[in-house]
Amino acid sequence: MQLPESVASRIKGRILYGEPLKNYTTWRIGGPAEVLVEPASREDVAAILAFVQEKGLPVTVIGNGSNLLVSDRGVKGVVVRIGEALGRVRIAEERIVAESGAKLGRVAAIAQAAGLAGLEFSVGIPATIGGAVTMNAGANGASMADVVEAVRIIDYTRGERILDREELDFRYRWSRLQELQAVGVEVVLKLTPGDPLEIKRRGERHLQKRRLTQPLEFPSAGSVFKNPPGDAAGRLIELAGAKGLRVGDAMVSERHANFIINLGNAGAQDVWRLIRRVQEMVWSKFGVGLDLEVKVLGEDFV
Repeated sequence: MQLPESVASRIKGRILYGEPLKNYTTWRIGGPAEVLVEPASREDVAAILAFVQEKGLPVTVIGNGSNLLVSDRGVKGVVVRIGEALGRVRIAEERIVAESGAKLGRVAAIAQAAGLAGLEFSVGIPATIGGAVTMNAGANGASMADVVEAVRIIDYTRGERILDREELDFRYRWSRLQELQAVGVEVVLKLTPGDPLEIKRRGERHLQKRRLTQPLEFPSAGSVFKNPPGDAAGRLIELAGAKGLRVGDAMVSERHANFIINLGNAGAQDVWRLIRRVQEMVWSKFGVGLDLEVKVLGEDFV
């Protein structure tokens, strides 16, 4: 499929055909996108959404790909990647206004330099700000729900509008953005004035903890499973004996059992079979069902 010139000429960002999505996921796994669009503006987003709606085409929205397992066979239709081309950031008194493609780490660094506290928990999370809000990313006892004031979205059918914090209905690793037919294009964060050096020290402590406890030297998608209520998925996986379990080049990390790492040439099916095996082992030993935190894209996972 090729975008018609009448549509392609209106988009200022990149348009790629058959682009391997492994280049856009932190697991370094994923087959080709039929069409990949990287918008450079809200107008780009509106143009591509209007086109897919008119033609009835499937559309998939991704950010930094840090919590995605993408099929080896790729993704049909149009994949809209909200990246740094849509990543402008500005400070407005005690607020940061960031376009959704801005890397979370860059936004946290800007906040720290401006003496704005509240994002230190996020240092080291390899997500875009839009992706982090969508999944309500969290660490170190805090989450995006603690700092988000509003999100500007482009609805597939209703156009541009703003959702406030209450409308986003944040829950554990979830926000209403996951069920809306919409693309988040801008995030407003309400932060707290503080000492830049102390903010930096807190962020560095969180980053050091991450380096000591997570297998950052290998491609991964972070935590694979949500923590069951009152427990930790990693603890259950380790006690079930799944640490170090391997399928092909996909392996349950020896350092953090809730991470599945890519040792080099793992495919989506390797990871998927390992996920299912871990779930079976934890269910067999504890009677606890582990729900996925990562999102699965593609049609060949059974």
